[in-house]
Amino acid sequence: MRALIQRVSRASVSVDGQVVGQIGRGLVVLLGVTHTDDLAAADWLAGKVAGLRIFEDAAGKMNASLADVDGAVLVVSQFTLYGDARKGRRPSFTDAARPGQAEPLVSHFAGQLRQLGLPVAMGVFGAHMLVEIHNDGPVTMLLER
Repeated sequence: MRALIQRVSRASVSVDGQVVGQIGRGLVVLLGVTHTDDLAAADWLAGKVAGLRIFEDAAGKMNASLADVDGAVLVVSQFTLYGDARKGRRPSFTDAARPGQAEPLVSHFAGQLRQLGLPVAMGVFGAHMLVEIHNDGPVTMLLER
């Protein structure tokens, strides 16, 4: 499971011209699932995202978590995180899990974040989405399990 995380001042996701999810200050998590991922991977990654201290504290140091700043999470499924473009010019997506496996794990990941007390908005799995991200910093991190 891969998560490309961006610290944002605000973000939203739209499908067919309609906003389906939006947050203020927080994290956008672009989430990719591969064949070997399971509930344990989703649980681990949700805990890591929830506890990640990448917000500035009163001293200006990256030392605060989402809970510390009353932040939210926007989760967007992103199978292209498992794209392999090492050969040729067209990426291969064979490492990305099929929708039947990936969709429940993306939902479970979001549910785990909610159980950890975080507000969570989501994109629409499998839809063509327009994601508006106002990266704060910029701060971008790649987490993988």
